[in-house]
Amino acid sequence: MLTKENLLNRITVDPTIMLGKPVIKGTRMTVQFILNLLAQWLLG
Repeated sequence: MLTKENLLNRITVDPTIMLGKPVIKGTRMTVQFILNLLAQWLLG
């Protein structure tokens, strides 16, 4: 089961990756991008 701590451990911030925006660890997918995809899916 995913807990809040497990989810937060998957997010990293590094000033050398995507200008320091929060990203999913091991990728260059920003948290903002994922949240926008989710919002678009929810709004249809």
